[in-house]
Amino acid sequence: MPNSPSERSAPSRRITVQRKGPLLVEGPVEVELEDGSVVRSDRFRVALCTCRRSRRYPWCDTSHRDRA
Repeated sequence: MPNSPSERSAPSRRITVQRKGPLLVEGPVEVELEDGSVVRSDRFRVALCTCRRSRRYPWCDTSHRDRA
């Protein structure tokens, strides 16, 4: 549920969940990492790594395919 008026007016982001693979997110996006740093992508769709094998984490580089 939205917590503020500005959140209610913001457009929704579509996130596509795949059984064995990354989360596909319609961009542009900003991702806040565990250390508090923020990374940004202006692409129309990004793949977020869920297996943590990616050398480009948080972006997926298809490393999950090697051991899937």
